[in-house]
Amino acid sequence: MLPAPRPSVDGVDAVAVLPVLFVPEASQWLSTSSGRIAGEGYSWMQAVHWVAGSVLYRPRRHRSHGPRSFGPTTVRVAQELAQLFPCRPGIEYLVRRTGLSERSVEYHLGMLREAGLLAWIVKGTRVSGGPAQASEFARMIPPEFDVALGIRTVQRDEDAPAYTRAVSGIAEAGRELMAALAKKASRKVRKPRSKTSSRTPAKASVRGAEQGGVTAVSNEARCTPMQVGTSTVSSAGATSLPPESKLASGVSKSPTPKKSGGKAGGHRKLNAVGRRFQLARELTQELDWLRGCSVPRIAWVARGVADAGWTVTDVKGWLHLRGEAARVRRGSGLLAVLLAGAETVLDTPEKRADTVEQWRGAQAAARRHRIQQVRARTERYESDWDAPSSRAVQREVEAAFAQVKKAANGGRLQDQDDVADNQAAGLEPSEQELSELRAAAAGELMRGETTLITSLDPETALHIFGERLVRRAHQLESGFRSSLMTYGHR
Repeated sequence: MLPAPRPSVDGVDAVAVLPVLFVPEASQWLSTSSGRIAGEGYSWMQAVHWVAGSVLYRPRRHRSHGPRSFGPTTVRVAQELAQLFPCRPGIEYLVRRTGLSERSVEYHLGMLREAGLLAWIVKGTRVSGGPAQASEFARMIPPEFDVALGIRTVQRDEDAPAYTRAVSGIAEAGRELMAALAKKASRKVRKPRSKTSSRTPAKASVRGAEQGGVTAVSNEARCTPMQVGTSTVSSAGATSLPPESKLASGVSKSPTPKKSGGKAGGHRKLNAVGRRFQLARELTQELDWLRGCSVPRIAWVARGVADAGWTVTDVKGWLHLRGEAARVRRGSGLLAVLLAGAETVLDTPEKRADTVEQWRGAQAAARRHRIQQVRARTERYESDWDAPSSRAVQREVEAAFAQVKKAANGGRLQDQDDVADNQAAGLEPSEQELSELRAAAAGELMRGETTLITSLDPETALHIFGERLVRRAHQLESGFRSSLMTYGHR
């Protein structure tokens, strides 16, 4: 006896013998899923269209809110996921690509997981203060799809997980349905254009965004689109990969290329407002007293010179001609005063170039002056000692030398000159004179001068000025040799 021939399948809606299609939350992970991984996005879209047409999964059976059915909007979200490899879609990316709201995208992703078409590999996180990490999904084919079409699978590696099983054949009765699904997978589902006019109320426009208007996406960094074919032959379970020539550079073209309004390879020419902001940004970067000022405010202040074609170098030359303030309280206000009438005074490029040359010459002269100061200071502290310039300090130093000589000779002077000096200076300095000498040395130390103490030998200086002042003088002398310290007074 021969078995009766199986009836042919007329369409997707002919499947009615399978149980209700629903995957609980605990089985929505790759490690716990009962489905198998789709070989590529094309075969996965065949399973998506089968779920959409079979009506085996109805969202309202398992939830009280969200979309009512697995419809075209869910298929459009799946189309975006089919182009990603690896499948790491961000919610914001899907919102821009589909025109849906953030809540609607989350609803449709949940429906794809409940239908067994998606499984979590890594679940995204939202850390307070840090960037949100996108979830990574595995595109799955539910076992109900294999049963409905008579697809036979085999586990080639016994040690591999069950979701890695591959397709080994298909029943004759399922080929016709597979061909119909292949045609649907090769076509792109789009949202039909609305026939309403541009004067549609705001509520209608919001409702249209919820239903899914597609918006263009800039050329941003995202997951690499897969290279898929458009053959109508079933490719379920195939493991074809893109050619190596497509992956050699590691860069793929975006499905929505950015349109360039200017010449190829050129930059767009700035308008008047753009030139103002460009000059303002350069001024805030190169002038110290404009650091931290608002760029829009500086652009408004410098609008006159920017419209006249001035550069930041021209502005520096003009500021040198006008003179800069040593203390600035409000940079934008000072700039407004200094730039008043600048474009009328230097109204030609030749005048501006002459001013820039004067500024550069002044910069070079100031640089040479600083070099000479550094050299003079270095020679001063590295050469022999020079006598103090103050006459009062010179008299105090001579008196100190006389007292030291007297103490070294036991209270008697050697020659008549020393006697005359001793008579002129007094037999012995009083405590008041020593305190004044120490006060003068302390004042010089506060100004960074150590000449009064370092001019004497260490023992004499220690005897006259004390250990504290001598130690402080040595500290300043060692600091003078370092390029990281600067001493002086205002």
